[in-house]
Parts: sequence; C-alpha cells; structure tokens
Amino acid sequence: MLKLTKKADYGLIAVKHLAVSGRNGAASAKEIADSYGIPLPLLAKVLQKLGKSGLLLSLPGTNGGYKLARDPKTISALEVIRAIEGPIILTSCFTSPGHCEQSERCNVREPLRRIHQSILNVLGTIKVSDLSEDDGPDEIDVPLLAL
Repeated sequence: MLKLTKKADYGLIAVKHLAVSGRNGAASAKEIADSYGIPLPLLAKVLQKLGKSGLLLSLPGTNGGYKLARDPKTISALEVIRAIEGPIILTSCFTSPGHCEQSERCNVREPLRRIHQSILNVLGTIKVSDLSEDDGPDEIDVPLLAL
C-alpha cells in the first residue's frame, strides 16, 4: 500500500501551518507541535531536515522558530516529502533493475512506471499554497492511466 510516513505527514502539516501563520509566517517547533498534537522531538527532526533542504529558514533567538524560505506557491508537496523521506519509490524495479526474480518475465513494469510517474506528477502539482486553502486545491488535471 502506498502511504505517507508520519514524518512526511508532519512535514506537510508544519509547512501548511507556516504558510498561514500569523506571526510573519514564523512559528516555533513547540507551537506547531502543540497545535497538532505532534511529538516535539520528532517534529524538531522533521523541521531540521526541511531547513537543511532549503525549504525552511531557521530564525534564532527567543522569538525564533521557522518560516518558509520561499513563497508557498512555489513549494510542492513532492519537495516537502522528498526533503524528509528521500526519493519516492513505488517499487524497487525502478531503482534496482534486475534485482527482482520476475524482472525478465514482468508484465506490469511499464504500467507501474506510469503509475509511479503520475503519483510524482500529482505531488509535484500540489503546492503548499493549495494545502493552505480551506477547500484544498481545485481539480488537478492528471491524465487517467490506461493499464
């Protein structure tokens, strides 16, 4: 089953919070953790990864915290997830060809590759600003796959 990890989920929650934050777009890790019931140590690690990837700026000092490094209209859900989890891999045959016992007889590799690419396209299309809207993004135009 394809599922976001808790870390990726928390990262998306945090960037959405920062996109709509009233304190000049800044918030502390504790403020975000308390707002959503997220364990602070785990969220702190997620925010550090997002900072190292260049998606967040760390603000020092007593009133410090984090804020988005770019306009939320330019940050995709895919960037946030990759910054936390690394590459998104639907199946290992896309990254390690030949390591599957079925690779020579596989009849679903190409359809799965198209599904994988469609997932990446959708995640790349959804921006943090879309997550910040009450109703979420408008319909996303993703072509249906013919398997």
